[in-house]
Order: sequence, then C-alpha cells, then structure tokens
Amino acid sequence: MTTTNLDVPASPTWRSRAASAAARRTIRQFNSSLPSNRLGVAIGRGAVAAFMSALGPPLPGTTVVPVRDPKVRGEWVLAPGVRHADRAIYYIHGSAYVICSPRTHRGLASRLSRKTGLPVFLIDYRLAPEHVFPAAADDVESGYRWLLSRGLTADQIVVAGDSAGGHLALDLLIDNARTGTPQPAGVALFSPLVDLTFELAAAEERHRPDPLITARAARRTVALYTAGQPDDHHRLKLAFPPRIALPPILVQAGGDEMLAADARYLQKVVSASGNSCELEIWPGQFHVFQALPRLIPEAEPALDRAASFVGETLAGASTPEEKVS
Repeated sequence: MTTTNLDVPASPTWRSRAASAAARRTIRQFNSSLPSNRLGVAIGRGAVAAFMSALGPPLPGTTVVPVRDPKVRGEWVLAPGVRHADRAIYYIHGSAYVICSPRTHRGLASRLSRKTGLPVFLIDYRLAPEHVFPAAADDVESGYRWLLSRGLTADQIVVAGDSAGGHLALDLLIDNARTGTPQPAGVALFSPLVDLTFELAAAEERHRPDPLITARAARRTVALYTAGQPDDHHRLKLAFPPRIALPPILVQAGGDEMLAADARYLQKVVSASGNSCELEIWPGQFHVFQALPRLIPEAEPALDRAASFVGETLAGASTPEEKVS
C-alpha cells in the first residue's frame, strides 16, 4: 500500500523560504567546494557539528548514557522525564557515511524522545574515510542485534534515520529478511539516501539547485565510503525482492532538496514489493530540516507526524493484551 499524507502544509513558511534562499548562497557553495580528502572531511565535520549544535541542540535536561560494548558503540538519549522501558527507537544518523555522529544528532534524538516518550539509541557506527564499506552497515546490523540481545523484541523497536542513515536502515531491513531476523515494528526515514550514484538526485537538481550541496559533491563524499566497490553491489544498490516482508515505512523529505527524488523512488519500489510506505514531501524544505527547529518552523510539526507514526506502529505490533494494558 502506498499513501501520501494530506496534512503536510501546502506551502512553506516565510522563514523556511528565507533559510533555503540563504543556504543556496552560502552553505551550498561551502559544502560543494570542500576537497574530498582528510582536511576537507575534518572541516566538514567541524562545520556541521557547530551548525547542528546552534540550530538543533539537545533539550535542556536530556540524559545521555554512553554504550561501550565490545561490539557496539553508541548512546542512549532520553528526554527529560523519559526512562528506559520495554520499547525504544533505534536511530541511525546520516551525512554521507563521513561527517556526523551521535553527538551531532543528540538534539534530534532528544526531541523524538520527548514526543514519543521513548528512549532513543543512537548507534555510533564507524565513519569513512577511516573505515570504508561495509563497516557502517555491519555496525548498524550489530547495533540492532545488540538491542534484541538486551531483551527488546523486534516489535518493540522502531528504526529511524536520516540521509545515509536511511540507506543503512534499508540495508538492515533487507539483511533481516535474508537472515530470518525479525523486522522492527516500523521505520521512519528523514530525507533518505537511496541511490548512491546520485543519478536520481542529479536529475532532480536540474529542476532546482539543492540548498545545501550539489549532487556531484555529495557523490564525491559518499565515494570515500564506497571506494573500490562496484555501483551495483547488492548492499549499495539496494533491491527489494517481490515477496519481501517489510514493516510500515514513513518517509519525509523536503520539496527543495535533490533527495526528494530518492524519497519518491523509495515509495515506488516499496509499494511494488507489496509493502506499506507513506510519503510526505514538505514544500520548500531542505535536507533533514527536522533537525533544525530553531531555524525551520516546520521541524516540530514534522517530528510530531513522525512521533504519531512511531506510536501507531508500536501499537499495531502489540498483542491485544498489551494494547489493553
């Protein structure tokens, strides 16, 4: 089943329009000019960390609990008043397998935690260029299995992720189906990257320039992770078999970003496999706008929609006895 949400605003706020226009003149130029070497990566990591901290910091009173298991690194993020429970969100951050970390995404995780009342586990997967494919994908799978080993059942987990984290989440679902591992209750994706060749993005970019980066520069960054691998590797060019069993998926993307094409493509292929994918294209928004509530007014209502999806999928995965209690 494929649905498109009708509650998305018909047009962006003036603040969002201004933010996109300013980003095209500044951030796009900066990101697209960074060299694809260790110096460029270091500059990019510092700039994104500062940007996220200023415009999407963690909620005051957020609790962060580091996890340093022999096979898994990450952190639990709990908004004020939230406690560890029998349900959780497993969050996979994005930014081209290279730039971000749990630290940059604590703000987004803390807001998801507040809106859902759930603890959020942020996986700290290995980054390129220090660690190339399949390091990140392997770490994400290890994190999911670690959660299962800690007493959570699959139907008590919702996977969420953004950008490259969306690709890693989809790879996890396909691997679960291949290995017979139970699927999570649902998956919520913000601006997911699906096509690592960026051909879909480049075609979208011909209609409007992405406010944050060019398709060519983004592919150059992702190539630091996929170095030496063919484009059609089965864990890079993801394919959903016709009878694959997937949990319900929510996809949110910005109408101004080039990965809106990836979001539409994902809805199409998930639907063709016989599964449910709800698509929301938020007009005038750029990449992962949900992470920047101080800048983008639509960030909060978009996260409210995602939180509703999380609650609905967890309730739908519960047994009748659990629902009554």
